Amino acid sequence: MKKKTISNFSKIILLVVGLVCSLFVSTILADLLLYNSLNLYSNAIISLIVGAVIILLFTFLTRLYSASLLHASVTEIIRVALISAALLVSLTVVNLIEDKTSFPWAVIVSGVFFIFACLIISSCRVMHLIKIKMLKSNCADGKKVLIVGAGIAGTTILREIQTSDKLDICAVGFVDDDPHKIGTTIMGIKVLGNCEQIVKIAKDTAADLIIIAIPTTSAKNIKRISQLCLQTNCEVKTLPGLYQLIDGDVSVSRLRDVDVQDLLGRDPVKVNLDEVMGYIEEQVVLVTGGGGSIGSELCRQIATHNPKQLIILDIYENNAYEIEQELKRKLPNLNLLTLIASIRDSGKMDDVFKTYHPDIVFHAAAHKHVPLMETSPNEAVKNNVLGTYKVVKCADKYGVKKFVQISTDKAVNPTNIMGATKRVCEMIIQAFSRKSKTQFVAVRFGNVLGSNGSVIPLFKKQIAEGGPVTVTHKDIIRYFMTIPEAVSLVLQAGAYANGGEIFVLDMGEQVKIYDLAVNLIKLSGYEPDKDIEIKVTGLRPGEKLYEERLMAEEGLEKTANDRISIGKPIEMDDEHLFATLEKLYDEAYSESEKMKDLVKELVPTYKIDRRSV
Repeated sequence: MKKKTISNFSKIILLVVGLVCSLFVSTILADLLLYNSLNLYSNAIISLIVGAVIILLFTFLTRLYSASLLHASVTEIIRVALISAALLVSLTVVNLIEDKTSFPWAVIVSGVFFIFACLIISSCRVMHLIKIKMLKSNCADGKKVLIVGAGIAGTTILREIQTSDKLDICAVGFVDDDPHKIGTTIMGIKVLGNCEQIVKIAKDTAADLIIIAIPTTSAKNIKRISQLCLQTNCEVKTLPGLYQLIDGDVSVSRLRDVDVQDLLGRDPVKVNLDEVMGYIEEQVVLVTGGGGSIGSELCRQIATHNPKQLIILDIYENNAYEIEQELKRKLPNLNLLTLIASIRDSGKMDDVFKTYHPDIVFHAAAHKHVPLMETSPNEAVKNNVLGTYKVVKCADKYGVKKFVQISTDKAVNPTNIMGATKRVCEMIIQAFSRKSKTQFVAVRFGNVLGSNGSVIPLFKKQIAEGGPVTVTHKDIIRYFMTIPEAVSLVLQAGAYANGGEIFVLDMGEQVKIYDLAVNLIKLSGYEPDKDIEIKVTGLRPGEKLYEERLMAEEGLEKTANDRISIGKPIEMDDEHLFATLEKLYDEAYSESEKMKDLVKELVPTYKIDRRSV
């Protein structure tokens, strides 16, 4: 339904009537104030008629009827001043022609001054009353909006709502935590209360939509407000961020749905990109697993930092092709090479390093699905451990400058074979760093939102199918970070690398997966356990209730970025490690049934889940 507006014809009638009335009232008022009496001059009616004609004429000439005097600017004031000046001139001419039989000069001058004031006051008041009437009419037909934040962004959103005839919505109130704003009125809309009252205010105003318009606030506050909004039955939208205010680009079209990231309560990670560019620029960079969720984002960010050549290596051709085509479209001048190969293939890995001589390697290739690896431990070892071992040996042999291993918090006191194999990879990295000129480092972080195998895409798919949404345990918690954030920290950790470090990313507070499921259902417009069932299925083999970032032996050392810390290297017998790796190779390719026990010999902190043995 199209929003109701005031036609230009109606504006003209209202303005002319109001302004002519102002002429009569102000003339009489001036006479009374100056002479303390009302004098009826013989030709006063002629002057008043002339004044009315002048007002009508200049209302058209200045297009005053098209202006929004409710939000009058200097331009509108100038238009009114022109009408007043024209009145002064015309009445003066009439007075000269009539030769003192009309108004006294003092009445004319003071009268015009009063007219100017009356023009502004009456016009604004008339337009304000009509505006309120139209708003009430629109609210009866359209979607009712509650705006959180009575600042610059909220006021800008309100102005667009009120002035656009393309939006079938109307504002019913503001909510703001500033006590000085509560009870005040902004452009006819009242600040009804603070954020803690959102649920009550939304119910009282029968709001359909809540807009969070406070892009300058902290992520923690956005989380608090979003959770309060989710307790209502309203649709919830928010502005993308502070840069929208900086660019002056705050509008209804920029609103987006509140998503899971808003509910993490963590400020975005900041990375010094200059440091990243310094060591990547004009270097040949190889990304293994370059088609995966982490690997492809690594490729995106590396590609914008002027590498001499970017090599995408992946065994899965579809993903590799997808990121290759994306980069070719966005960066046609990028020196890009895509190779389909397995990191398990010793001959192929040697050929890649010998042919292309990468300066920097980001090793993201790995099997990562915990439940799948629990039933295929030999494949986990073949790919994660032995594949990494082969790539590391090639990096050492061909003089790679930096080698960054993508690890996981599941490597800490692992309860699954995937985590245990990633811990072995960290051990390989540290062992080689003690004997190689290559700077070998690992970066350890938790779950990333939206990655392949992440719980978020699974939940979204289950919601789309009508449920149930499955959670393995009501108390299970995990660290979360967005893919771009995690990758930017990985890149910066590479800049800090000296060799042998395990960089640990600060991912903020852990998030309860059950709460994540509840919020996702609400964000999708459904009621948990009413519209969409949440089903607790029990912990899967190898799954922990919570993850850890450090082992007991490791301490943390800070870096220049407070979101990146360094875990102290743990002493180990390198010769024993390499001998055991040879044994693992034989056993894995012999399809041993005792692979988990063999891995535990290398990783004593590994607690085998016997349910999947």
